[in-house]
Amino acid sequence: MNRLLLTTMICLALSLTGAEPGPLVIVGGGSTPASVHRTLLEISGGKQAIIAVLPQASSRAERGQSSVELFLKLGAKEAYIVRFDDSAKSKNLIDKATAVWFPGGSQAQLYEEISKAGLIDHLQARHKSGIPFGGTSAGAAIMSERMIPRAPEERQLIIGNTPIQKGLGLVPELILDQHFIARARTSRLLSAVLDQPDLIGVGIGESTAIVVRDGQFRVIGTGSVVIIDARKSTIHIGKPQMLQSGSNIDLHILKSGQRFRYK
Repeated sequence: MNRLLLTTMICLALSLTGAEPGPLVIVGGGSTPASVHRTLLEISGGKQAIIAVLPQASSRAERGQSSVELFLKLGAKEAYIVRFDDSAKSKNLIDKATAVWFPGGSQAQLYEEISKAGLIDHLQARHKSGIPFGGTSAGAAIMSERMIPRAPEERQLIIGNTPIQKGLGLVPELILDQHFIARARTSRLLSAVLDQPDLIGVGIGESTAIVVRDGQFRVIGTGSVVIIDARKSTIHIGKPQMLQSGSNIDLHILKSGQRFRYK
């Protein structure tokens, strides 16, 4: 049977049975605590976990190898790098896995490489089938449906200043930003939310993660998570390059153990 047809049939069957998409472990970059990696292992099978590492955000020759070694050291049954030189083999390795992990680098490069390999729909289907996905830094940003691919030209609150491009869309209600505290990215995420107030901005600090499932997330790790929610705010619409403005914007600052429900 054609693989695309089979994937479509599986997703349809799961949707009819009410299956939920897999949980997400979204890390803000920096040094990732072992507890965060263990969380991904626990929700993807424990000692039976099989982790597919997609390291295409990086251009380094040894990309992905440290992630493979780390997951094996923590007790995964198997961990391996998925390369994109053979589409059928890549899909087979993704299908075999009980979880997918994206290391850091450039989120724009990562999305471009996945797209060129023809794996966007396949990865989305695997997530919808229920398997967990995780990622750090660029691997976190790409999980948004509308993704911040790079820094804006200027640090200003002006309409259209924060660049936006398509991401994987694994959590379409959120727009994610990483290294949030260490790299002072409040203005770019706030500007992105003011441009797109239907989305909830989530800025994740380094050594910190959110675990997303069932319309909510909890914080783990050692840093802070900042939430900018303008869904019930008054946003003043203007033309590109005009100053942004809004009122009654909700701000939440969470630490490890705290939760936020977004739907």
